[in-house]
Amino acid sequence: MPTFTQPVSIAQALSSLTAYWSPKVVGRVNDQYIKVAKLKGELMWHAHDDEDETFMVIYGALKIQLPDAEMLINAGEFFTVPRGVRHNPVAEEECGVMLIETVTTLHTGTEITSRSVPIDAQLLS
Repeated sequence: MPTFTQPVSIAQALSSLTAYWSPKVVGRVNDQYIKVAKLKGELMWHAHDDEDETFMVIYGALKIQLPDAEMLINAGEFFTVPRGVRHNPVAEEECGVMLIETVTTLHTGTEITSRSVPIDAQLLS
C-alpha cells in the first residue's frame, strides 16, 4: 500500500492515466479510497451491495443510469449511488472523475467481467 505524504494534484493524476474505466487510488481517508479515472463510453450495469459510491466529475460530464432515472453530473458536481442500487456510468465524451469508495468496494460489484479492475491493479506504486 503506498504512503500518501504529499499534496495530490487531481488534474496531474488524471493526465497520467491512459486507459478508460481503470481507476487508480490516489489517496485514502480512514476506510475510504480516493480514486481518479478517465471515462468514455459505457461501463456496465452493476451494484455494490454493501457500499455507497461517490462520483465527482472534474471535467466533462457523466451520466449515471439508474433503474428508474438518469443523473447527469457536470464538472464540479458529485453524486452518490446508494449501496445496493444498480447503476451504469456512461460518458458520451471523455470525462475525468474522482471516486470515493470504501476500500472493500469491488470495481463492478458482483458482476465480474474482463472489464473489472481488481484493487491491486488500482493501487499506484
